[in-house]
Amino acid sequence: MGLTSVGIGSGIDIGGIVTALVNAESAGKIAKFDANEGTITAQISGIGSLKSAMSEFKTKLTTLTESTTFGSQKVATSTKDYLSATVDKTAVSGSYQVKVEQLAQSQKVGSAVVTDNATTIGTGSLSIAVGTGDSFSVDVEATDTLTEIMNKINDSDDNSDVTATIINGELGPQLVLSAKTTGLDSTISVTATDTDGNTGLANTFAMTEVTPAKNAIAYIDGVKVVSQKNSISEAITGVSLTLTAADIDKTTTLTVSKDTAKMKTAIEGFVTAYNSVMTTIQGLTSYDADSGSAGILQGDSLPRSIQSQMRNMLSSQYSTSDGDKMLANLGITTTREGLLEVDSTKLTEAITSDKGAIAEMFSTEDTGLASKMSSLMDGYVKSGGIMDGRDTSLDDQLSRITDSREALSTRMAAYSDRLYTQFNAMDLVVANLNSTASDLQSRLDSLPGVVRSNN
Repeated sequence: MGLTSVGIGSGIDIGGIVTALVNAESAGKIAKFDANEGTITAQISGIGSLKSAMSEFKTKLTTLTESTTFGSQKVATSTKDYLSATVDKTAVSGSYQVKVEQLAQSQKVGSAVVTDNATTIGTGSLSIAVGTGDSFSVDVEATDTLTEIMNKINDSDDNSDVTATIINGELGPQLVLSAKTTGLDSTISVTATDTDGNTGLANTFAMTEVTPAKNAIAYIDGVKVVSQKNSISEAITGVSLTLTAADIDKTTTLTVSKDTAKMKTAIEGFVTAYNSVMTTIQGLTSYDADSGSAGILQGDSLPRSIQSQMRNMLSSQYSTSDGDKMLANLGITTTREGLLEVDSTKLTEAITSDKGAIAEMFSTEDTGLASKMSSLMDGYVKSGGIMDGRDTSLDDQLSRITDSREALSTRMAAYSDRLYTQFNAMDLVVANLNSTASDLQSRLDSLPGVVRSNN
């Protein structure tokens, strides 16, 4: 390569000429690389946006494949002062009058009052049980105070039924045991055994009732219902009640009805997500004849195949116990642009009068609309699916372009070196010729009788 950009012998800008020749040789190839790279990058972006829309659509389809979306019930109460309620899909629509007479309550029993918390009680053991459950024992040592006995009860690995605490009353402290569960079946029994010959332990733990155990009592449409807990789950089919306050003179109206909003929201979400996929495909594959601009995936078979398969599924009939059904039966139709639109009134009417056919139409495994479309989407968007395969192919193309750029750069560096070698050789020849010409001119000028042109 030449040391200067200007030929020493010729005065020619060798560097400029070499650069121009190298650029002329590589410019077309670099432009092609840039164009191909831009196209592939845009295709990767387009595939990404399509995959995103399809993944969102698959999420909406998941809701329509779940049985809880269809035939679900909702419950309302005329007041929240006395109870709350939840329902499952087995609940039957109807209205119920509920009165709460009594809340369930856990029993509390107290020991005898002792002098103070530092007073020792005696030596022996306490056997404690709740209801018909297994009892557990606590050993009491001669140095144990009421506080230490409380801690032993609460810390016992076998204790899951009671909580011990000390209440400092007007007459002095006493240990109180509270059952952890409510109801008459959860009464506390305590047996104290003295082993020191005294009766201090037995006398102190001759328990008296502080708070009685109670069952919850409610009346549902005049029928008395008794529960060990403040939750009632078997009185009304599919309805669970949680009692919060009692007043036998107050009535709460409980209304169970079909939850049409949940199903309608799921179906409308399906329509919106479907339209998003179709709009994305149209944008990627469109062609504007006026401007001559085309979508980045225009002419690509992948989005067209997805579009065709989805449309075929939409236009199909689906077998249900109420006969063959189509989306049109739900007020869902296709526009001229290939998108879906919903007649909200007709959809609400169809859901309100539905007896299970809509669930069958969408969610029947393998044959329902949502189930089939979900399988279709999964084949494209899952890890290692068709979309990932296309991304891998496009990434490979970008990698090959990068390799081609590096190879071109290597070739152009070698080409530049050859040009510099050739031009420098030419420059040396010109320099030699100029030197010879100058020497010859000098010799001629020195000959006698030669008249110089400037004289």
